[in-house]
Amino acid sequence: MSDARSSSGTVPTVDNVVLVHGAYADGSSWAAVIALLQDAGLSVTAVQNPLTSLDDDVAAARRALDAQDGPAVLAGHSWAGTVISEAGDHEKVSALVYVAARAPDAGEDYAALAATFPTPPANAGLVRSEGYAQLSEQAFLDDFANGVDKARAKVLHAVQGPISGTLFASRTTRAAWHDKPCWYAISRDDRTTSPELERFLADRMRATRIELDSGHLSLVTHPREITNLILEAAGRPPLAP
Repeated sequence: MSDARSSSGTVPTVDNVVLVHGAYADGSSWAAVIALLQDAGLSVTAVQNPLTSLDDDVAAARRALDAQDGPAVLAGHSWAGTVISEAGDHEKVSALVYVAARAPDAGEDYAALAATFPTPPANAGLVRSEGYAQLSEQAFLDDFANGVDKARAKVLHAVQGPISGTLFASRTTRAAWHDKPCWYAISRDDRTTSPELERFLADRMRATRIELDSGHLSLVTHPREITNLILEAAGRPPLAP
């Protein structure tokens, strides 16, 4: 991996963060992290993915990056790991942060890769209709949002973004994690993405990694830890205890 750190090994300090949400979610899933990053003095943009195709989601991320007034950390949760791997070659991206996220190599059949790891329970809860798919309420609460306060999880279910039925079959044309410094947050209790797969991806990209006793939505249940990971990627000190 070509590391964009300075010759002294330090991470460049940046003022901007662009956050990309995953499938079955919208930008509000980042709400707690956004508030903490703003309190730390960073400018934050949360992308709203259309979830209609990889190209559409990448275009949304690129528009957000184009609008930044300088270098930015690009962070993605879950499906958005695919998006930031494709969009992360943008000239303004200083670092990539993956949160329980996919991280396919260029042209890789990610579904085939994932099939070599344990199948997470959430997969059984997909409900398909008219070319789109969503998680059932039970699968969302029990498997996607496990560990989240039930009232908060129900709100997140209400804003769940339906995904194109062909979204996960998309293949990237590039993998920015080969060329940008990377950070990865692994969720040990993940029921949507196999934790073993997350560890494999983090190791493959040689990411600076943390492991959390969290379900898939660590950005909701562990916002301070996720914020500190992003702050580290931005060359900033961690939040005060």
